[in-house]
Amino acid sequence: MKKIIPVLIAIVLIIVVAAVGFGSKIMEKYSYSKERADLAEYFGIMGSDDVPIILQDERIEEHAKLWDGVCYFDYATVHKYFNDRFYEDKKEGLLLYALPDKIVSTEIGSQTVAVGADSSGRDYVIARYEGDILYVAADFVKEYANFSYDLYNAPNHMQIYTEWNERQTATITKDTEVRYQGGIKSDILTDVFEGDKVIVLEEMETWTKVKTEDAFIGYVENKRLSEKSAETPSPVSDYVEPVYESNTRDHKINLAWHAVGSAAGNDTLAEMMAGSKSINVISPTWFALSDNEGNFTSFATQDYVTRAHDMGLEVWALVDNFTNQDVDTYEVLAGTSTRSHLISGLIDTALAYDLDGINIDFENISLDAGEPFVEFIRELSIPCREHGIVLSVDNYVPMGYTDHYNRREQGIVADYVIVMGYDEHYSGSATAGSVASIDFVENGVANTVAQVPAEKVINAIPFYTRIWETKGTTVSSQAVGMELAQQYITDHGITTVWDEQTCQNYGEYQSGDSYYQVWLEDEDSIRVKLNIMDKYGIGGVAEWKLGFEVDSIWDVIEEYVNK
Repeated sequence: MKKIIPVLIAIVLIIVVAAVGFGSKIMEKYSYSKERADLAEYFGIMGSDDVPIILQDERIEEHAKLWDGVCYFDYATVHKYFNDRFYEDKKEGLLLYALPDKIVSTEIGSQTVAVGADSSGRDYVIARYEGDILYVAADFVKEYANFSYDLYNAPNHMQIYTEWNERQTATITKDTEVRYQGGIKSDILTDVFEGDKVIVLEEMETWTKVKTEDAFIGYVENKRLSEKSAETPSPVSDYVEPVYESNTRDHKINLAWHAVGSAAGNDTLAEMMAGSKSINVISPTWFALSDNEGNFTSFATQDYVTRAHDMGLEVWALVDNFTNQDVDTYEVLAGTSTRSHLISGLIDTALAYDLDGINIDFENISLDAGEPFVEFIRELSIPCREHGIVLSVDNYVPMGYTDHYNRREQGIVADYVIVMGYDEHYSGSATAGSVASIDFVENGVANTVAQVPAEKVINAIPFYTRIWETKGTTVSSQAVGMELAQQYITDHGITTVWDEQTCQNYGEYQSGDSYYQVWLEDEDSIRVKLNIMDKYGIGGVAEWKLGFEVDSIWDVIEEYVNK
């Protein structure tokens, strides 16, 4: 018996140890982790001045900065999420914002802002550089953008709302933890307490993804949630979107460009208009940038305007950036001083000659000149709006490489956006082809109407045809008017056929080593283009250029204008 007792004790001890071990494993498996997450790592904080951003219900890659108790966004973030109408003048150290009737301006590094002629101060630096990156105070951005924000510390992070849609909420029933992932072993992000309200983001079997009132996004057990309901938050009420009133007409525009290459060209107006019908706007090519200081040459005369008005025509004078090849468009537009000088000159000239409108024909805008160009249109629209001068802007058919022309913004601040619905194939093209096939034209109209109100869109049609010659690998062409194109067909005995793909009459012939092709612009092709324009309900038609047409084309155009 004495020998059995130690054995029994040993067995009991083994069982106890095993039970304790098993119990520990059970406890370990089912106990809640007390480990707390590294919040700097969770938010991706990169320094004491760094402020991660939760936009709506997601943490975005962009961060704000906190300097001297003031929150700042970098310029790219302002444009991407809040308002891309802010303009950074790097040449003169200014931050600008164009309102419908005045320009908001602050010197970078200053606490003072000018709104038109009135100045006022802020109790913070409005905009500042860190290295070569511009930062703008969130409170200043908020004056001109529709959003709300809350800033939190320990650690720094901020919640931003730009939309206030209905959301699901729930109430915490018992003090608990919000965990990084859905599981009791996941690290703790923060604590929530009985009665706290959370936003429900995603419900699962036993856990729910939530966002706390101080913008922590994590997981809470379903059993800790109750009183789930839908809620619509109150939107920002202290911001009013500015209205950029337009000076559009209550009828279709029929604008014809009159190419005036010298003062003597003004005398051809009556001749050019002789066989026309239904034209209500004439656009003489009068102005061209002449230097990088914002000056321009002019062929304007009062006599021309008076004669045009007597014919019942409005005069929208054109200004271009390509006649004088030495001009650097970026240099003219990027600086506020030169941009303002150009605008003042155009407005003064328009008022002096009683012009009805200004037509901006700036082509081959480089990527770096895109923002300055759009800012120029914004700022020019202000005095145009004040004086009742129509502002129209010529644009290529929308392609990915011309997105920096920002047609959407043009459609807000300008009166008309004109699509140059031609030059699908041009003098430098590597292959022969149509100047304006029907798909090209329709894509141009459709893509513009997707960005600009239809009543503000004008589509320009070509009065010219290209005669193409392909000789070996060399492709060349010459642009001719409608009459000369028909004469060419006749002189060379070319039989034309209707091409359904381009919706044009097409002809070709071989002569020696040269292969000639012609896609005609005539009554048939123009009628189909006008039908497309009517389909989209746009604001009118323009023609390049007077003198290249045949008289019969005006009957086709008049029918469209009078619909």
